[in-house]
Amino acid sequence: MQAWKDYQAQHKDRFLNELLDLLRIPSISAKSEHKADMQKCAEAVQQRLLEAGADKVEIYTTEGHPLVYGEKIIDPAKPTVLVYGHYDVQPAEPLELWKSGPFDPVIIDGKIFARGSCDDKGQFYMHVKALETMVKTNTLTTNIKFCIEGEEEVGSPNLGKFVAANKDLLKADCILISDTAMLSLETPSIDTGVRGLSYIEVEVTGPNRDLHSGVYGGAVANPITILAKMIASCHDENNHITIPRFYDDVVEATPEERKLMAAAPYNEKEYAADLGVKELWGEKGFTTNERTGIRPTLELNGIWGGYIGEGAKTVLPSKAFAKISARLVPNQSSDKITDLIINHLEKIAPPYVTVRASLHHGGEPYMTPIDSKAYKAAAAAIKDTFGKEAIPVRGGGSIPICALFEKELGIKIVFMGFGLDSDNLHSPNEKFNVENFYKGIETIPHFHKHFSAI
Repeated sequence: MQAWKDYQAQHKDRFLNELLDLLRIPSISAKSEHKADMQKCAEAVQQRLLEAGADKVEIYTTEGHPLVYGEKIIDPAKPTVLVYGHYDVQPAEPLELWKSGPFDPVIIDGKIFARGSCDDKGQFYMHVKALETMVKTNTLTTNIKFCIEGEEEVGSPNLGKFVAANKDLLKADCILISDTAMLSLETPSIDTGVRGLSYIEVEVTGPNRDLHSGVYGGAVANPITILAKMIASCHDENNHITIPRFYDDVVEATPEERKLMAAAPYNEKEYAADLGVKELWGEKGFTTNERTGIRPTLELNGIWGGYIGEGAKTVLPSKAFAKISARLVPNQSSDKITDLIINHLEKIAPPYVTVRASLHHGGEPYMTPIDSKAYKAAAAAIKDTFGKEAIPVRGGGSIPICALFEKELGIKIVFMGFGLDSDNLHSPNEKFNVENFYKGIETIPHFHKHFSAI
């Protein structure tokens, strides 16, 4: 619609500057020292929603960080869309690898470099500006509700309680989430699902204290060596996960779905070059796109122990630690997989060490039906603005609250992300293309138009 384009063109510089201001707030939910920043960011989101035209915006306290709820109700008889997003961000370390300050956003070659630029401040803020566009041009055709939380990056521990206690407040006809990616602006896509997650921490203990590696080396098992061997044994020569019963509940993708995924443009050499590796790695029998979407994985996210300070210290450590995550696919259960991993590690531990493992957080995989009203509206919106049909793909990441939302509210989710897999999410130098930001603001009003008409 021309009115939307005209309004967005007139205000695009302000839209961008507002996002940059939001990115300057270090809203790191995992670190207690940023509690005040979390409150500050929630208040900023509240203010921006009010300025965009929301009639009611409230900050709800939780046992952790606050949640922002907003709404614009034009007619209770019209369809209602619930927009979910999160204002919290991942820790920025290692800081020395950033080319600019993680909370001092800069624009280089048309890309916004800052922590949270894509995940998820830049993406949920597209919806705030889309709301403003529709309100200011008097073209809003649906009711819109916003649920913007501050704990997604730590597993959303308090969102479930909020949703269960506020079902009437959150009542809607669909949930719209932009916390995913598309293949590219040239090849738009829609995620039809996200993987689940099981995230644990493991502690392996050998001797009751750190030892002199000369005096005791060769006589006492080194926990770091043992832990490394245990982790390495969790994959076989075909990179297949060896944990018994790990694959029991996996729903295999149909040949038709694999054919649709294969239609996406993909260049293995370019993919490897972008990552700085000579060859790719993964489960035998599956393509790279399939390994990152329709297959479960087991990854080592961190490992440490002993002396890691400056210089040398010849020590045989008492303990070694690791953080391990599994990405899950339908119909795997995060609770079941967590138990399987922990039990397996305890079973394979040799008698000269002890193992203690604990769960950090988890979430269930989620699939959205491509014949749903919401998916059809998203596909039509993308065709309106991109002039191309969207390719359905499965996302490799996890959004733990998806299954919870559907269970508690009884409504389907549609993913309409505008980030890119190469946007360095959770890594140094996270980025978000300015063009993608604007394209999202342009496309979202079309979704509301189609959803109200289907």
